[in-house]
Amino acid sequence: MKLSIMQPYFFPYLGYWQLIASGDCFVIYDDVNFIKGGWINRNRYLYQGEAKYFNITMSGASPNKKINEIELMQSSRFHPGKKLLSTLQMAYQKAPMYREIIPLLETIILYPEDNLARYLEYSIRSLCEYLEIPTKILVSSQIPQKDSSLAKEKKVLDICRCLGADTYINAIGGQALYSRKEFEQAGIRLFFIRMNPIEYPQYHSPFVPGLSIIDVLMFNNRKTVQQLLTEYTLE
Repeated sequence: MKLSIMQPYFFPYLGYWQLIASGDCFVIYDDVNFIKGGWINRNRYLYQGEAKYFNITMSGASPNKKINEIELMQSSRFHPGKKLLSTLQMAYQKAPMYREIIPLLETIILYPEDNLARYLEYSIRSLCEYLEIPTKILVSSQIPQKDSSLAKEKKVLDICRCLGADTYINAIGGQALYSRKEFEQAGIRLFFIRMNPIEYPQYHSPFVPGLSIIDVLMFNNRKTVQQLLTEYTLE
């Protein structure tokens, strides 16, 4: 069984979805510490030919807390995602797939959930359903048999053991963190996924890479995005 594990990110870039689609099972790593300045609560979109950041506001976020211990910032007047939705509507209203994608984004962004991890889990599951990604999705904190006292590589290996994985696929950025020897000794093959160079039309501007999956969806129909999910190499 091919397994991958990753923290839940907020509308992550295409490579994240390639990682999910590359395996039989994907584990949302919700019981590890929040990373300040990372991609858990923010990403980038295209506005007037440039990359701009968007985010979801949080309450009490700290690197000393697990992702699943953090709440969204709520207001008695409106959902915290309403401003974001308006921003995306303005940025992509002329994109070819706008009419199909904006209702999906509205359902995800305005999802009534206070907990950050569960909010992100809903977005990941919703987009996997839209893209027809068949990979089974589990949540790390809900794997009862794993050893919660472990950390880093040993924790990943333990999850692989619990779920019966014989192959582990990690994002390319993990090459400095994980040892093939350690995985081989545990009877698990280790691969790193690298997204192939990808470009697609973004209005009439020069291509801006590395944006949120929202950008990919706005400019490409579902069939094309499904093909882009296969544009990677395993190393």
